[in-house]
Amino acid sequence: MKITQEKLPNSQIGLEIEIPAETAKKAYEIKIDTLARTANIPGFRKGKVPRTILLQRLGNRYVKATTLEELVQDSLKKAIDKESIKAIGNYTLQDNLDKLIDEFQPGQPFTFSARIDVPPSVELGMYKELSIKAEEKNYDIEQVENWLKERREKLATLVPIEDRHSQMGDVAIVDYKGFLISEGIVAEQPIEGVEGKDFRVDLEKGKFIEGMVEGLLEMKPGESKELPLVFPDDYPREDLAKKSVNFAIKLKELKAKELPELDDDFADEVSEFETISQLQESLEKQFIESAKSETQSNIHNAITEELNKNCTVDLPDTLVQEEITKLLTQTAMKMEEMGVDLAEVFNQENLPNLRKNAHPEAVERLKKILILKEIASIEAITVEEEEIEKKNNEFKEKLKGQNIDLDKLYVTVKEQLMVEKTLNWLQEKSTIELCESGSLEIKNKDDLDTTEEIMSEV
Repeated sequence: MKITQEKLPNSQIGLEIEIPAETAKKAYEIKIDTLARTANIPGFRKGKVPRTILLQRLGNRYVKATTLEELVQDSLKKAIDKESIKAIGNYTLQDNLDKLIDEFQPGQPFTFSARIDVPPSVELGMYKELSIKAEEKNYDIEQVENWLKERREKLATLVPIEDRHSQMGDVAIVDYKGFLISEGIVAEQPIEGVEGKDFRVDLEKGKFIEGMVEGLLEMKPGESKELPLVFPDDYPREDLAKKSVNFAIKLKELKAKELPELDDDFADEVSEFETISQLQESLEKQFIESAKSETQSNIHNAITEELNKNCTVDLPDTLVQEEITKLLTQTAMKMEEMGVDLAEVFNQENLPNLRKNAHPEAVERLKKILILKEIASIEAITVEEEEIEKKNNEFKEKLKGQNIDLDKLYVTVKEQLMVEKTLNWLQEKSTIELCESGSLEIKNKDDLDTTEEIMSEV
């Protein structure tokens, strides 16, 4: 058997294999003997079917095709072993199967070509002493104030109002109907699905479509009003996006929010703390730590982006497809937590688009991990078993009660710790310039939620 190797893009090896005439003939004869013993031919007992009848009933092309299938697989296995190729995934024939069947003649040499995925190769460029810019996230006291405001809003008591007009901060209970406006003429029938009774509208900036809240100001209960508005470009219903609409609105009730006092009773109700000062102090610490963590994440992302510019990774499709599956699994888990019916999303119709949309993120994640693994290997950066065990136990506690693969969990934890340790090592060797938050375009964000991205074209 003659074997010719060729290095191909996307971490593949091309193999051209020439099968000797006697090997091809022997494989064909063995296949005929096997079929003669196992084939069910009416009028003949198994093992007693004459060769001519067998070929006539089954067809010579069928016999050649089944012979060829086994011959190709067996020859590829032997070639991989002989050439010491570290193959991953399955092979792909480079020739058209029908053409190969036509060309295959028992007793004559036979040649075919195939592609095989092999482990990815990483070519490291400059990775030490990088000069990078990253956004610095600073703690803002408004974060504590906003947190407390949101909790107070949730615990607010709604007090009916009858003696004044509506104002910002109130809660309006309305009946409404929407009528399309075309060339200045308002439709007679309301838009299906754009109507409601006893609908709550919190009179706050940014709520609902532009102009709705402002249009409800200075009204009293019992009053009606018509508001000509325009649906935004990104309105969920595509048939209504950018369309002009006339809202017929009746204000039925008006209520004011009576917020609880920021005192120790409030702290006790919304947290585990007994006093408001303890709660505020805890919140401040949390937001300060969160800001530090986000800054660190930005630095690591900037390092990763720079590595992607300097290093080259040749990725096999087998690994990319595996990573896509991981991404979709993570997405499915998030969606399930949000109460989404997975059967409606992850079906045969949507799956091709889901995998296509996840492809870019899968490639970026693989590149990042493989580059960092290569750096860790060269620089002898290792993770201690104690670190892995500690982190592993933390994850087990979080996932308690769930059916998890402990071996996969161990590998994932080890990989995460290696990535973090290598990034920290690179950070120490790099020059970091921290910039004002929002001043840089952040790419490949480590904690990027890919769910929306993956689902965008489904």
